[in-house]
Amino acid sequence: HLNSSRANPYLVMMPFFSEQLNLRVPILFLKVTVVSVPSANRWQDVVLGRMKWATITIEKQIRKEADYLFMMDIDSVFHNRVGAESLSRLSAVLHRGYYKTTPRDGFPYERRPQSKAYIPAGEGDYYYTAAVWAGYLEEMYKYCYEMSEEDAKNKIEAVWQEESHLNRYLLTNKPAKVLSPEYLWSDYDKVSPDIKVVRISQLVKNYAEVRPNGGN
Repeated sequence: HLNSSRANPYLVMMPFFSEQLNLRVPILFLKVTVVSVPSANRWQDVVLGRMKWATITIEKQIRKEADYLFMMDIDSVFHNRVGAESLSRLSAVLHRGYYKTTPRDGFPYERRPQSKAYIPAGEGDYYYTAAVWAGYLEEMYKYCYEMSEEDAKNKIEAVWQEESHLNRYLLTNKPAKVLSPEYLWSDYDKVSPDIKVVRISQLVKNYAEVRPNGGN
């Protein structure tokens, strides 16, 4: 629930792949703004750069126009209704690959202490996807790209780039709402019987074509 004094949502489609967004449910946009960002030579750098450009855009533009940010990868398709039930102070989505039977120590957290994304064995609640998450600006803004920038200075790259840093952030900044993988499934995978409705799903794509460094 967003109260009347904080009811200005802002949807950010994060630049991940160069594919056209396919919306299958009606969404009302009061204004659509396209923010151009530099490309990169590696898809890993594109992913790591997303929070940098989101942070810059929050500071320069979004902060003046909205109170709430809903971020998702641009290769995502709406299949069913996504409403206010998904929103909270800070909302995160369980990764479809690790929500069911994977033990905590089997989560693909960054395990190297040298990284700012490091999560020690025995710690962590869930493994979250970085492709969809949402929150009030002050909550989103705390998750800053400076952690990955610090890693870069130290010549280390988190095992799952931005997603590793997001999971580290959510370890100490608990989401107010944890959403099931119905809020981000994948067209590559058969839908699990316990998922009764898929609301958002990632498209099948030719990685060699859409990633700057091909499928690697």
